[in-house]
Amino acid sequence: DVYKRQWLRRIIAPAVSARRMAALRPVVEKVAAELADGLETTPAGAATDLRARYAVPLPIAVIGHLMGVPAGRREEFRARVDRVFDTMISPAEAAANTAALYTLLDDLIAAKRAEPGDDLTSALIAVREEDGGSALTEEELRDTLLLMINAGYETTVNLIDQAVTTLLTRPEQLAHVRTGRAGWADVVEETLRHDPPVKHLPMRFAVRDIPLPDGRTILKGEAILASYAAANRHPDWHDAPDAFDVTRITKDHLAFGHGIHFCLGAALARLEGETALRVLFDRFPDIELSVEPGELRPLASLISNGHRSLPVRPRP
Repeated sequence: DVYKRQWLRRIIAPAVSARRMAALRPVVEKVAAELADGLETTPAGAATDLRARYAVPLPIAVIGHLMGVPAGRREEFRARVDRVFDTMISPAEAAANTAALYTLLDDLIAAKRAEPGDDLTSALIAVREEDGGSALTEEELRDTLLLMINAGYETTVNLIDQAVTTLLTRPEQLAHVRTGRAGWADVVEETLRHDPPVKHLPMRFAVRDIPLPDGRTILKGEAILASYAAANRHPDWHDAPDAFDVTRITKDHLAFGHGIHFCLGAALARLEGETALRVLFDRFPDIELSVEPGELRPLASLISNGHRSLPVRPRP
């Protein structure tokens, strides 16, 4: 219910507070630098998949740290989370993967219950046990952790993917950053507006008749597809809404939702996006796409807005 959702937000909010984000900055920097080290092993002139080798592992490593996943289990954790978003596996494989991921989360909860740490899992356990377990069931505890993974993983992957793609196909925008006319934060915000990690959110249903400005009415019970991407490019909100412009003054968008549904992890996503871009382009100033932009294949998803792969030549 609404009360329970608001209560859960109050529990989770301290785990993604400004203080924790400041403490996470060195972690994000370290992860990005190590991944960039890996990209440097690409043979001269050869192509590599930046999504698989950089955009994907960065957020899952950060989420693993935030949740307190032991270092020795992070690869297994990452493999299971990857398959949550794999639309090519069979229903039986998906069910088996979900069961295995739940087992990992149960093991993590048991480990943190025995030895609490300064992490999200321990914080949620503490709240549950202080309350006697009546406000947050064991299942809700586990599902809240899974929700944090789902919300903070592929969305950040797509943010990095789309930002890099846009800068490599619009060199004049990258030049704005190089010359100081814009910063990496501007790139992140304009990417979130222009090509949000989640384009559409199915499915909502009208609980009453909703009159629209054009005279039409969404009838009670009808399905609604909320489109962040369409809203972000509304001509009444932004000038030249279809243009990608890192110097844009009005940076408002709905990529993180709105109101009581505003994403609690927004600060973390911004930190990861800004850090990933700065480290990548500082380390590889001449990085380039290894295919024509039209050859990039979008994800086969109505929800997730990214590419199946991002082939680049990471030239130092």
